[in-house]
Amino acid sequence: MDPHSEQAKPSSKWHIGIPISKMLASALAVGRVILRQKSGLDDEALIGPAALLKACGNLVEHQGEASGLALAEQILCAYEALTFAEKGEFFSGLAENFLIDSASVAAAASHYQKETSAASANRLRKALEPRCNRLFRRLNQVPDATGRLVKLRGDLLQHEGIHPQLKQVDEDLKRLLLIWFNLGFLSLRRISWDSPASTLEKLIEYEAVHEIRGWGDLRSRLKEDRRLFAYFHPAMPDDPIIFVQVALRDGGSHAIGPLVQEDRLLEDTAKSNTATFYSISNCHKGLRGISFGNFLIKQVASELRSEFPHLTRFETLSPIPGFRGWVSASLKENATHTLPAPIWDRLRTYLEDIEDDFDANPLAQDTLLPLCAHYLTHEKKGQQPIDPVARFHLGNGALLDKIHWRGDESKRGKELSFGVMVNYVYEPEEIENRHEAFFSEGRIAASSAVKDMADSLMGQSG
Repeated sequence: MDPHSEQAKPSSKWHIGIPISKMLASALAVGRVILRQKSGLDDEALIGPAALLKACGNLVEHQGEASGLALAEQILCAYEALTFAEKGEFFSGLAENFLIDSASVAAAASHYQKETSAASANRLRKALEPRCNRLFRRLNQVPDATGRLVKLRGDLLQHEGIHPQLKQVDEDLKRLLLIWFNLGFLSLRRISWDSPASTLEKLIEYEAVHEIRGWGDLRSRLKEDRRLFAYFHPAMPDDPIIFVQVALRDGGSHAIGPLVQEDRLLEDTAKSNTATFYSISNCHKGLRGISFGNFLIKQVASELRSEFPHLTRFETLSPIPGFRGWVSASLKENATHTLPAPIWDRLRTYLEDIEDDFDANPLAQDTLLPLCAHYLTHEKKGQQPIDPVARFHLGNGALLDKIHWRGDESKRGKELSFGVMVNYVYEPEEIENRHEAFFSEGRIAASSAVKDMADSLMGQSG
């Protein structure tokens, strides 16, 4: 049969190839009409947290697909119009009325004990699902809802700090986002100067480590000797989830200034032997606690090896955001740290002076670098380093390789770590072994130079 003939075309009124977005838009339009006819509900009827919570309850129990879709859209719009305080009231209402109903669970469990059938198991499973889970799933059926729910969780996290009772609502939404943002749904894309302007604008907005100072700075970071890769989700096709910036260099990097200098000289990528990952930015507060970076670095390293087979070193140039705060906290009375008292007593005199003006203090480098090596290799919470960046890279299977004085001369860099930066190295043949040893034994992979630096501090008794 000729595939172009009339007989070969599907007889259904729903032709193959109709975009799902158009079908949803059509269903949404029909749903709005049905919803108005049945309930007279319009956008203005959902003003305020109380009305919104009532509508959410109706949506959870709603049976009609088209009208349910329209109601979900109205709920999202009404939520986005709330003030900060009103959003707090709304979340509190979810915590009070949209979690697990213990009475329903008890009844379903009792029924299951008497009758272990598939029907009773399903009844128990349904009772154990929080109502807010069903609510969020219904809301996510609206076109473009996924990104809106990510923003909603960002709002929720702000309120959770004020109202701890909201934690369970957050856990339920986070669990859904972990499913929706499974790595299998994400795509890795290289971002270039030719990428859509809307995406490039978001890079400037989202950069969280080393500020992008406008379009000229961004263009510099996208030149031939640089690479920028990002993960995207199909429900948010132009909005990056996380991105990493990479410098291709002949030799390693010990300071961030030359890497982000807008008028720098271009590197010859034919001579590059090192890929330096110098900035990783998570783009959405609402995806906090959902890890993408570990996969991102490894996948980007694989992409770079394919494009540049002569690359032999894959390193980061990373901040140490907890270091200065730890030093300040350790100087206080009854502070907790692993250094023996005689060593800390000797250091205290130096550190109190260094804290005031470490740039001008000739003892600063000799004191702070060994202390930083100790901090990264010995100061832990449980089995893991207390520094979050160290925890991230070492948990990914990287090696703590070098520590650099004056690595970050920016105001922020000095406030966080006295300007000290560090290289973590990803060696493909060792990544998995180091990852396993880190989580099973708490083993920190560090170079002999870093270990010797930390040991030099421990060996000083005054």
